[in-house]
Amino acid sequence: MRDYDELISFLGEWGPFQRLIFFLLSASIVPNGFNGMSAVFLAGAPEHRCRVPASANLSREWLNASIPREVRGGREGPSRCRRYRLESLANFSALGLQPGRDVDLSRLEQEKCLDGWEYSRELYLSTIVTEWNLVCDDDWKTPLTTSLFFVGVLIGSFISGQLSDRFGRKSILFATMAVQTGFSFVQIFSTSWEMFTVLFLIVGMGQISNYVVAFILGTEILGKSVRIIFSTLGVCIFFAIGYMLLPLFAYFIRDWRMLLLALTVPGVLCVPLWWVIPESPRWLISQGRFKEAEIIIRKAAKTNGIVAPALLFDSTEMQDMKLQQQQKAYILDLFRTRNIAVITVMSLLLWMLTSVGYFGLSLNTPNLHGNAYVNCFLSAIIEVPAYVIAWLLLRTLPRRYSISGTLFLGGGVILFIQLVPTDLHILSVFLVMLGKFGITSAFSMLYVYTSELYPTIVRNMAVGATSMSSRVGSIIAPYFVYLGAYDRFLPYILMGSLTVLIGILTLFLPESYGNPLPETFDQMLRVKGFRNRQHTNHVRSSKEIEDTRTRITPL
Repeated sequence: MRDYDELISFLGEWGPFQRLIFFLLSASIVPNGFNGMSAVFLAGAPEHRCRVPASANLSREWLNASIPREVRGGREGPSRCRRYRLESLANFSALGLQPGRDVDLSRLEQEKCLDGWEYSRELYLSTIVTEWNLVCDDDWKTPLTTSLFFVGVLIGSFISGQLSDRFGRKSILFATMAVQTGFSFVQIFSTSWEMFTVLFLIVGMGQISNYVVAFILGTEILGKSVRIIFSTLGVCIFFAIGYMLLPLFAYFIRDWRMLLLALTVPGVLCVPLWWVIPESPRWLISQGRFKEAEIIIRKAAKTNGIVAPALLFDSTEMQDMKLQQQQKAYILDLFRTRNIAVITVMSLLLWMLTSVGYFGLSLNTPNLHGNAYVNCFLSAIIEVPAYVIAWLLLRTLPRRYSISGTLFLGGGVILFIQLVPTDLHILSVFLVMLGKFGITSAFSMLYVYTSELYPTIVRNMAVGATSMSSRVGSIIAPYFVYLGAYDRFLPYILMGSLTVLIGILTLFLPESYGNPLPETFDQMLRVKGFRNRQHTNHVRSSKEIEDTRTRITPL
């Protein structure tokens, strides 16, 4: 029986139809780049200090001395959360005493910012931090906001993976786009932090979820040689383009509501794509809907100017496909045998810990030395060469060694940051970007690698589940950044160690390089140490075993 790639080989690899699908699906990813990192600026925390109201009746000298000094990150500055007790200062001011000369400031009683805060407007006109005073005792709400966004992405990844395997790639793709765009617009009218955060969670449900479904739709429609380009230089670079445009928008639009509106509008432009992007013929075949698949394939042949064969599916082939593919998939199928379970658990860990490094470094850009907008742009633009390198590695080298090598690079460089002298700021930023380069390369290869490990019936569910695992990493990542308030090297030590650890674990996964996409569970590759042992739910004859091994022999 022919597999799907053999069935559509007459279409060619890079005709007008494939180019159209390639660019439209890639372009649909740009809004994800906007929204995925928007919290960097929407939840930016500017410099702030306690507000001293005019009614305090302080002299100029006592007004200037009303805020205690403290050391943060090796530099001295005004306290962000404390002030001297205003009642005492008013008495000293009325008596004509001078701060420092007549009164020892270190002995004065301090109090919290009872009259609110004054925020610097050098970087931002307004953010959700300045809108709802998410500082000092409420500073925990800022990382929680970002984490809850990724909780939404986690839920969306889980749900969209199963729904798209049941109801189709196309319908779920556009449903998640609608959720992301619609609720982002509603978010503009938030009246409280709680309302903003709940809506942000719902936006997250649609955000990376449509990225995953678009990726699967492209890999299932496009041919084998174009598939790798699409998954690296296609969707990934278009995501990076959206990410690069984020600091550009944020630089010129420094009010968080107007910025959110500007980042929401491009999602509306994706609506006309519904009438252009088709359903996945591979998925339709897996559901036994051969007539619909044939219509799409013949339309693609017409677009490419190619005459399709008179008979695409013969009756015997259709019957065999129905027996193999028309089964319903459930999440437990990812653990149905020992081999599949080990692959799934290792893949979940790989995605989660890689995500911790990627999002931890991305969200930490405002805390780096220098301009926050420039650092964010550098963090985005470094992804472009990372994706190019990932594409070259996927074309020429085994998957395991490529992913493991880039993880070792990223993790090792991050661990080295703690040895850099504090005055060499440029070197520190360079090492952070180099670490981001390595981890981003590995992250982009995970989509290809995971999709090659699982059969069609659960492929999207597997990518959705592992993407869900990466969301667990992204939920944790803001708190890695938050640890920098206690020790600026601690986030790098933790992220670097975990990245190197998962790089070692990757070497134990099976190698998919050069193998066709598996169509059934029996065609799945085996974890190292499992290759000569059978762990299936039924006994197969030696001839069947030999046939399966023949199907998964590297080309």
